[in-house]
Amino acid sequence: MAKAIMLQGTGSDVGKTMLVAGLCRAALRRGLRVKPFKPQNMSNNAAVADIPGETGGGEIGRAQWLQAIACGVAPSIHMNPVLLKPQSEIGAQVVVQGKVFGQAKARDYQALKPKLMDAVLDSWEKLGADCDLVIVEGAGSPAEINLRSRDIANMGFATRADVPVVLVGDIDRGGVIASIAGTHLILPEADRAMVVGYLINKFRGDVSLFDDGILAIDKFTGWRCFGVVPWLKAAAMLPSEDSVVLERLAVGESRALKVAVPMLGRIANFDDLDPLKAEPQVEVVFVPPGKQLPADAGLVIIPGSKSTISDLLQFRENGWDRDLADHRRRGGHIVGLCGGYQMLGRVVRDPHGIEGLAIEVPGLGLLDVDTVMEREKSVRNVAAHSVAFGTPVEGYEIHLGMTTGPDCLRPVVRSGGVDDGAMSADGKVFGTYLHGYFNADATRTHFLETLGITGGGIDYRAEVERALDAIAEQLERHLDCDALFALAR
Repeated sequence: MAKAIMLQGTGSDVGKTMLVAGLCRAALRRGLRVKPFKPQNMSNNAAVADIPGETGGGEIGRAQWLQAIACGVAPSIHMNPVLLKPQSEIGAQVVVQGKVFGQAKARDYQALKPKLMDAVLDSWEKLGADCDLVIVEGAGSPAEINLRSRDIANMGFATRADVPVVLVGDIDRGGVIASIAGTHLILPEADRAMVVGYLINKFRGDVSLFDDGILAIDKFTGWRCFGVVPWLKAAAMLPSEDSVVLERLAVGESRALKVAVPMLGRIANFDDLDPLKAEPQVEVVFVPPGKQLPADAGLVIIPGSKSTISDLLQFRENGWDRDLADHRRRGGHIVGLCGGYQMLGRVVRDPHGIEGLAIEVPGLGLLDVDTVMEREKSVRNVAAHSVAFGTPVEGYEIHLGMTTGPDCLRPVVRSGGVDDGAMSADGKVFGTYLHGYFNADATRTHFLETLGITGGGIDYRAEVERALDAIAEQLERHLDCDALFALAR
């Protein structure tokens, strides 16, 4: 087995994902064969990893896909053996080693977790068999001691796999001394013994101003401080894992093209919009419920959804259907991605009750297509080309349902002779199941030209690589990375 170190947080959204990605890149730059691992993830931002010996793919968290890029390795289903995809306020779809295991309400899942530990440890052994170092990311916080007896994501995993833990505190949200000292206080003795130290994340300004804070934490815990990490500006170029960040994206910076994205209740794979956000002339604004779609938007994109019918009903409740109809009458452009594509049609049928009750609801009627939900999920990587522009597109599909109708005779992409997507007769409305459509630089450039935006065309993948290198350099400057890696076992 490879040696390993684990980052756990004092809470959610403390920056563990970016820190793991940066440390993975720092380890790679040292010549180490390194891989990421997250025992359990909860996110509707999923990616596709190939399954050896099978034609289809399996789902993992998008964060582990990004961390695999940081490591310079192909993503594996074993990097995230348990993925929870929330479908309602109380329940989620459970994906185990890439494949749908079933549905579970929160209380039922707590009882299920011990059974999933076998899958977690199986993936752990397989992942560590051919590398030097594994950097593990926890989920939530080890301080949730009410969940400790059945934990598979934090100390439950760390103690079973004997992986030393570095605790991450977020100073930007305030109370970081109390959060670290409080975690030390309430952890059971065996769990506390797994912690080899801590680091402070998201510090703004002169890090030496926190010297007294480090002394205070040392007094309360005796834990070693590995460093204080400043606010990582380069992280803005990388995909975000959780929808919690969307609130910070509700206000954009005025640019030549405004792109409005309704913030669906079960929004999924919203990193599809990241390449557009990176374009210097494009402003992407996520519109929260209760707010109108901006009338000055030149493009509205309806993103993916984990629960198409539920989000479609809420779309109407918010009045976004009227805003979208007004946008269409003004000559605006509209794109639907995956679940958003399904919403743009005439009707969405769920005869098997896959998303809940067996139901049929009218769509937004902007594409002449119908969608029927099917039991079998399509999960695969796709190499295609844009039918309109003749440019290459590489992406992936993760969806339930089959969409058909007259507008499908004007497909958006073609892969191996198979068409996907639909477009209106005037070309101003289209939808596709292909995630990653805007990642393709030439395709994105041509598409923006149809909206009057010229002179763009950034190399998005190169921007991601530069951001990973920049984060690694910052971590090497502000953390004792050699000492941290040396503690791996």
